[in-house]
This record gives sequence, structure tokens and C-alpha cells, in this order.
Amino acid sequence: MLLKGHLTVKQVAKELGLSEYRVRELIREKQIRAVKIGQWKVKPKDLKDFIKARTNK
Repeated sequence: MLLKGHLTVKQVAKELGLSEYRVRELIREKQIRAVKIGQWKVKPKDLKDFIKARTNK
């Protein structure tokens, strides 16, 4: 399957401790990369990149 291994909005929200609504906002604002086929899907690498970009260095 093409999207095997991708995360759903619900899974991303749980991982980040945010609401599903907020995750969708971040996707619309292009802060989190995602693909929409039926519903939004996020690659685990893109989620890691999002977290890394917001981590203090």
C-alpha cells in the first residue's frame, strides 16, 4: 500500500499532545508536511523534522 507506515492526524495529535484540530491547522499552515488521500497522512520522518525544528539547540 502506498501510505503504509504513514501516521494519521489522530496519531500525530497523540504524539505531540495536541488536539486533532490543531494538527490540521499546522498542516494547513504548511508547518507539518502531509499528503491528503481521503484523510491527511504524515510520514514519520516529517513529524520528526517538525519536532526537531522546534527543539532548543
